[in-house]
This record gives sequence, C-alpha cells and structure tokens, in this order.
Amino acid sequence: MTAPRSSSTPAPSSSPPRSGATPVPGGDTTRGLLAAYDAQLRGWAGALPPGAWQERQGPLLRVAGMHRGYLLPPRELDLDTAGLDRLIAEQREWFAARGESVEWKTHAHDLPAEVPERLRAAGFVPEPPETVMVADTSAIAAHAPDLPAGVTLRRISARADLEQFAEVQGTAFGEERPWRAEELARQIEAAPQETAVLVAEAEGEVISGARLEFEPGTDFAGLWGGGTLPSWRRRGVYRALVAARAALARDRGVRHLRVDASDRSAPVLLRLGFHALTTTTPYVWTPPESPRV
Repeated sequence: MTAPRSSSTPAPSSSPPRSGATPVPGGDTTRGLLAAYDAQLRGWAGALPPGAWQERQGPLLRVAGMHRGYLLPPRELDLDTAGLDRLIAEQREWFAARGESVEWKTHAHDLPAEVPERLRAAGFVPEPPETVMVADTSAIAAHAPDLPAGVTLRRISARADLEQFAEVQGTAFGEERPWRAEELARQIEAAPQETAVLVAEAEGEVISGARLEFEPGTDFAGLWGGGTLPSWRRRGVYRALVAARAALARDRGVRHLRVDASDRSAPVLLRLGFHALTTTTPYVWTPPESPRV
C-alpha cells in the first residue's frame, strides 16, 4: 500500500535564488528541494513487507506490523499544546496495547516547534539526529570510484545473502538487528522492483552493504543502511555503493537521491555532491516490558 501524497514539484525559477536558497545542479535550489521533499515524501512509508500496513490517524500516517511502529507527521500540525499531547498519548497507548515500540520522526523545520518537548514529556527518547541530504542522481552516478583490487558489487535477494548483509550491518553500526534479514526478504518478495539491496564482496565475503528504496510517484529514491566493516573503510567501497545505487535510480528516471545521513556519512556525501536540507531526529517510545530496538 502507498500513502496519499502530492506528486507536484515546485517549478525551478529562472531568477537568481533568494538569500538562503542555495543553487544545486539541475537548476533546483535547496529551498525548492526541501519544498518538494515536504510535499512528496512526508506521509510516505515506502514499500512494506507482507504483514505490515499503514493507515491514516488524523494528521499522522501510522505504520505497524514491523520490528517497530512508525508515526509520520506532516510538516505542520495545526494543534495547540493540549491537542498535541492528546495526539501523542493516543498513539503511544495504541502501540502500548500491541506491546510494540514506536518511532515518531521529527524534522528541524517542523511546526509547532514544541513537538520534541511534548514527545519527551510523553516518554519518547530521542535517537541521534541525522542530516537530510539530496543530490542529482545523474551527477552522483557519473562519478563511480575504482574499487579496491578483488572487490566486486552484487545485487542480492536470496535469504542467505540477506542474512550475511544483516550480519555486516550489525557489525558496521555496532548493534544487532536480528529482524533486518526477515523484513527485507518479505519486502523484496512483495515488491521486488522497489527495493534493491547491494553488497560489496571480497574473497566471497560481504564487507559492505546498502539498499535503495524507489518511491514511485515522486522525484526521489532513498539511500538507506550503508554500512562497511571497519577494516574496509576509507578505501572507496562506501562511495562505490552510493554511485552504484545512483546508477540504478538514474536508469529508472529518478531525478534526486535522498538520504538521512549520520555524522559519519554526511561529510563523505557532501564531498560527493549531496546538499543538506534539514535535520531529522527519531523519537522512540518503548513499552517497559519490551527490549530496546
């Protein structure tokens, strides 16, 4: 299922960009791209594995049936403090009844500005912030680095390969994600053309991996989960996976790549030609009897 969303993109302006509107390749500006991001991707959950679903709950898109739930708000919630507290409490209690943790995704430019404060008051805990970055797909695809000798890239979908991918992701990010291979396998089975998982291998072993999520009806495709084993970092493997995914998106006619970048990956992506639009911080609530995920 897909969530209702706008498919319109602000037309590029022929006049010089105003203050704060940084030019980017293709005639767009960071301001215009942020407007397109808000219009097209807020309230978008992407491809979901079988057993997961999304539904409208007032102004929110609620996603359930995965390793954790998700609450995706629009840029602006037309609520006062009391109304905001009620909305947060209603969703928290709904997930509590299911015994599931839930993530509320916030952005630095969201309104009202008190949303993070009200989430904390309701027991939601912030995870590390990430930078929302975008780039011209063709420009990124055109600059693929040379891979180290003996390293190859491969698109995967078999369960055994996904298990190796998930194991490397856990090592790269320093946390176990036992649910990752199962969710990806179900997701690819349900919509094989909308999710591409790529790995880098050396001597038959996975050393890095990442995925590309197509977002039909929008100008964007998402880059997610790029993780490389520590011994293979700073050797061009991550950059090669970015370029390979960009090439897949370019071949599908996608204009822009977008990524929620960690502090580690943001500097690399800036050097590759990505542009920062805003920041995003997930706020997670976990039932007392459930382990953190």
